[in-house]
Amino acid sequence: MNAPFPLHSHLKVDAIKVGYPVGRHIQEIVHGLTFALTRGEIGCLLGPSGCGKTTVLRAIAGFESLIDGRISLGGRELSRRGFTASPETRQVGVVFQDYALFPHLSVWDNIAFGLRRLTMSECKARVDKLLSLVGLGTHARLYPHELSGGQQQRVALARALAPQPDLLLLDEPFSNLDVDLRERLALEVRDILKELGTTAILVTHDQHEAFAIADHIGVMQNGEIVQWDTAYNLYHKPDNRFVADFIGQGVFTPGTIDLPNQQVNIELGSLPLWRGVDVCATDQKDAHQVDVLLRADDVIHDDCSPLQAEVVRKAFRGAEFLYTLKLPSGQMLLALVPSHHNHAIGEKIGIRLGADHVVTFPATR
Repeated sequence: MNAPFPLHSHLKVDAIKVGYPVGRHIQEIVHGLTFALTRGEIGCLLGPSGCGKTTVLRAIAGFESLIDGRISLGGRELSRRGFTASPETRQVGVVFQDYALFPHLSVWDNIAFGLRRLTMSECKARVDKLLSLVGLGTHARLYPHELSGGQQQRVALARALAPQPDLLLLDEPFSNLDVDLRERLALEVRDILKELGTTAILVTHDQHEAFAIADHIGVMQNGEIVQWDTAYNLYHKPDNRFVADFIGQGVFTPGTIDLPNQQVNIELGSLPLWRGVDVCATDQKDAHQVDVLLRADDVIHDDCSPLQAEVVRKAFRGAEFLYTLKLPSGQMLLALVPSHHNHAIGEKIGIRLGADHVVTFPATR
């Protein structure tokens, strides 16, 4: 993110570099990474394993020192080169991947663990409020081993929120849960954080979790944020091919830019340049050959269409099928089709282009 920090930024991560000693040298893992959150915003660092997202989270928590750059929270400097405020002084809460609950303490006592400075009545009011908020009011006297994974995750969240941190860090908090539960819990966690007005950062490799919980998402590659944006823009307006490949499901199909007619021509038809077609590079409009990104929801099943495509693969997803289709040229496409259209492998179906947001990149062929 090269833009200046928004006014009233609560968290500022300013050009940080983080690395680890390897022999006599420092191996840099995070390279000048920058982003900011205003109070009450939820951010997400999203990327594949090894991209540096957890290292950034650890630096914000105070577990890693900076080689360069600065981290500040609420106007207070937390880290710079040569200085790292201790984790316990940062007013930063952390929800770990394995929840890290105390097995010998009840749910109530786990949540109350960090509230020793409060009076008993204040502590009780705070814990009871959080138990109600996370939907565990009837589970207060149970122990972690008596809870499901989703319930343990809620306890860990409540415990981290109990001291009313200035910032909450969520380190792959849903990774131990089954797929169906992850997105539902992510939405519940978002509701809780928004109700409390808590600023938070989620680290994950799962884009569905990121989309469910975050206001802004930073897609990371090799220790850098390559695009900091909303989920909608990441999906429909990726800045580069890495983001386009990593976010959503889609394929690249050859296209030709026709400047006199202000359109892009592909095998499925023509796309007017003025109707939501985003050209990736500033000099792209002068190029002739391009690759056009088509998402699965850009291809519409239409029995009346003269353009036919062969069903190569199909994946049942309840309300819809995800079809892999082959055009007469051999070009592959993806299409989301309502599940009452149950076509066999090898069958040919009619399709048409239904794209509103199409992104082109320089051709690689």
